[in-house]
Amino acid sequence: MSFAIQTDRLSKKYRIGHVNPTLREHITNVLTLKYLRKKQEESILWALRDASISIRHGETVGIIGRNGAGKSTLLKILSKITYPTSGAMRIDGRVISLLEVGTGFHEELTGRENIFLNGSILGMSKKQVRRQFDAIVDYSGIEQFIDTPIKRFSSGMRLRLGFAVAAHLDPDVLIVDEVLAVGDAAFQKKCIDTIEKLRATARTILFVSHNLTVVENLCERCIWLDHGEVHMDGESRTVIRDYLGSMRESKAVVEDLEGTKNRRGNGKIRFHGLEFLSREGISQKVIRAGDSVIMRFHYSVNEPVEFPSFGFRMYTEAGTLVTDTGTSLHSIYIQSVAPGDAYLDLEIDCLNLLAAKYTISLWVTDMAGGVIYDNVEHAVTLEVDSANLYKSNLTVDSRYGIVFFPQKWNLKGMSGLPADTANSSTNLKESLVPDQK
Repeated sequence: MSFAIQTDRLSKKYRIGHVNPTLREHITNVLTLKYLRKKQEESILWALRDASISIRHGETVGIIGRNGAGKSTLLKILSKITYPTSGAMRIDGRVISLLEVGTGFHEELTGRENIFLNGSILGMSKKQVRRQFDAIVDYSGIEQFIDTPIKRFSSGMRLRLGFAVAAHLDPDVLIVDEVLAVGDAAFQKKCIDTIEKLRATARTILFVSHNLTVVENLCERCIWLDHGEVHMDGESRTVIRDYLGSMRESKAVVEDLEGTKNRRGNGKIRFHGLEFLSREGISQKVIRAGDSVIMRFHYSVNEPVEFPSFGFRMYTEAGTLVTDTGTSLHSIYIQSVAPGDAYLDLEIDCLNLLAAKYTISLWVTDMAGGVIYDNVEHAVTLEVDSANLYKSNLTVDSRYGIVFFPQKWNLKGMSGLPADTANSSTNLKESLVPDQK
């Protein structure tokens, strides 16, 4: 089997606090015994440790992980910007890297001059740059500023120009590290379309991004790095799901409400925790838009209570009420609850909230609502992450509202459209929760 990228136990070590002293400083340190103290203060950081990966020709692979997981270190080694402490690697083909906005640009040169400079750094001849120049400028969309010094460009303009040059190099292996984060939505779409075209021509792409929606849609395969090691390698949706599930490790799995002060009620029934579960029963801190979720309300009862009604309110961060719902609204009549600890589950087949943070208030009353057993205001924060809702590669977040709806667009009644377009439609209902088909 032919591989475009192979690494064998690739490792990169950094010394924290290590600075090479001058001769004078070294002598002073030895004489004052600071040398030994400084050696003791030094620590070693393994940014990458025993990372072995194999990527076939034509694969598009996403690299995900938290900040400091080793993603950028891996790409810099593959791009030969830095070298590994140990291990080996092999790359078959011409490599183009977009690791930082404006890499290879000279501040004092104009956009025009930097196209030639950047093209040369990335392996293009002057003749190739001249032939592609008009296409590069048109792609970047900054024609009116092309003779302006780069130092006056915004980060977005630098990104446009840098990606435009790389997009016209026809690489065998393209390495992209989070550079799409500073572009506007229209240019992000253009960049992603370019990556899609490279995929169609069997180019190998290594794509790093915190935008998991784009990673899932662009990459069939995903590698999760954690503390410099390959934690998981597999199908993108599975890896991303487990990665998001791991977020619970940094915080309590069950939101503890015992110390909450912003509550009222007579205490006969009292909430002491709220938990978010996947369909498989796995606790999770972050939920993706469109996924199913089980909200588990943990409570305790001091004495028997007849016909209680459980519910919750959800708000946006700005305080807008999203929903106020409970068992009584569903004509669920709970005859009585016995003393002791128990829980109540609310199953949501499709969480149709857009990516944002929401706060949840919990309440339990009698059926009429006149007697309050417990009411905890803004007790828990629910974080909803973006997902590939519309199959468009675009991030759909709070700018587009609070909720999304299963929907179908049909263009058959429109005139002047090509036959294949007029017959097309987008059936969101089929794409919202792929794992429930």
